[in-house]
Amino acid sequence: MSTSEQHTPDTQGNHNWVDVQNSPDFRELRRRLRSFVFPMAGLFLAWYLLYVLLADYAHGFMSTKVIGNINWGLILGLLQFVSTFLITTLYVRHANKNLDPMAEKLRNELEGGQA
Repeated sequence: MSTSEQHTPDTQGNHNWVDVQNSPDFRELRRRLRSFVFPMAGLFLAWYLLYVLLADYAHGFMSTKVIGNINWGLILGLLQFVSTFLITTLYVRHANKNLDPMAEKLRNELEGGQA
């Protein structure tokens, strides 16, 4: 059964969403999403946990002044914000390149080629 045959709606325009979910295109879309989200979430959580542990157990290091009154705690805290914006930028690029075209293809198949 081809992908378009799997996505054919019934006479009321309803779809069999289990067939859609089990289709090769949808599985590939889900794989692409997970291949980005899970590693990135793991890296960010590890980075955040490191920051929290340093703040709690490495007071001497975190209070070490780097430039003037700016210490490692402040720098690493601000880098938490920077990393959040970086992850967002990377996700948008990944979605635009790898997720959106496939999602658009699936949507068009489900809507019968309608724009």
